[in-house]
Amino acid sequence: MASLITCPHCGVRPKEEFAVRGDASLIRPASSASDAAWHDYVYVRVNPRGRTLEHWHHVAGCRRFLVVERDTVTHEVYSVVDGAAAAREVRR
Repeated sequence: MASLITCPHCGVRPKEEFAVRGDASLIRPASSASDAAWHDYVYVRVNPRGRTLEHWHHVAGCRRFLVVERDTVTHEVYSVVDGAAAAREVRR
């Protein structure tokens, strides 16, 4: 059985239509941050086991960026939200 992702714009679609773009929980440092802080932001990543937030791009559909909450062990998807809506929530 194929893994399915529910795109908020296109409905249920196979995971092959999407590209994972990375960790959605990173917080960009201020422009005045140290070189070490920028180095860590750009190059240092954890490889979490379990529930995580990721940026996914619906490349073969609406071409929107999404934030997907999923388990990296079981690959179960818990939620999918539009990336722009998620960014607005973070700014509040």
